[in-house]
Amino acid sequence: MVLQLARDALVLSLVLSLPVLAASLLVGLVVSFLQAVTQIQDHALSFVPKILAVSVALAVSGAWMGGEIVRLASRLFSHLP
Repeated sequence: MVLQLARDALVLSLVLSLPVLAASLLVGLVVSFLQAVTQIQDHALSFVPKILAVSVALAVSGAWMGGEIVRLASRLFSHLP
């Protein structure tokens, strides 16, 4: 049972990180493409859009993430002796 709960926690951590990572990846690809097209090679240029995209992704999916974490915690506490 402990292994199942640990497995569920690891899978949940992967699922919860997907929206934030996907937003960062998409914005990074778009900014990199624009930098390649315009030949601007400033490394700091990609950080601001990524931070904004991650913030928006967290704001949009934060309630869902919190609910999933609470569900896992309640399942974990219900299985304690």
